[in-house]
Amino acid sequence: MRLLIVGSTGGTGRELVRQALERGHEVRALARNPSRLGMEQERLSVVRGDVMDPASLEAAVAGQDAVLCALGHKRFFYPTRILSEGTRNLIRAMEKESVRRLVCETSLGIGDRWGRLGLVYTLFVGNFILPFYFYDKVRQERAIRESSLDWVIVRPGALTNGAKRGVYRHGPRVGNWLWTVRISRADVADFMLNQVTSDEYLRQTPGVSW
Repeated sequence: MRLLIVGSTGGTGRELVRQALERGHEVRALARNPSRLGMEQERLSVVRGDVMDPASLEAAVAGQDAVLCALGHKRFFYPTRILSEGTRNLIRAMEKESVRRLVCETSLGIGDRWGRLGLVYTLFVGNFILPFYFYDKVRQERAIRESSLDWVIVRPGALTNGAKRGVYRHGPRVGNWLWTVRISRADVADFMLNQVTSDEYLRQTPGVSW
């Protein structure tokens, strides 16, 4: 398949690129600074673009079979709409180019999974460290839900840089009210890539954790 990966230079994005290539897909990676990806492969093309620039998104989306979005940023401490507005631009580009499948990474602990990332995140991290980031993830999910796409929203637990285990929990019951559930970015990428061709969680918001 021909896959566009948005957020390709982030932790999950790099794993998506690497594992998609291992699975034999043709990968197009969108990056504001293509040199940051640091990968070269025959089936990989890295294109310069920005989710806040609709024209660059349309060019990147054209001709793809599916899009995987691991969009993130480090503007944690003041209001921002990069995730939600960038995703809206991506949705518009996909609808214009007739690309149907979108698999997007957000987070446990938001929306109808509020509180399921454990007490530390619910009471401290979510309220004092990442409130603006989480608020925008809620808006991001709303934009996806309201779209006409065939979408899957993947909500991982707290992310680690550990190795891929290939064995993890997934579904609507993932998460815990008391302690923080975790999962590696490598396993999140594995699960996200599975959703490209699976309808098990079509238009659903499965959690994923160890």
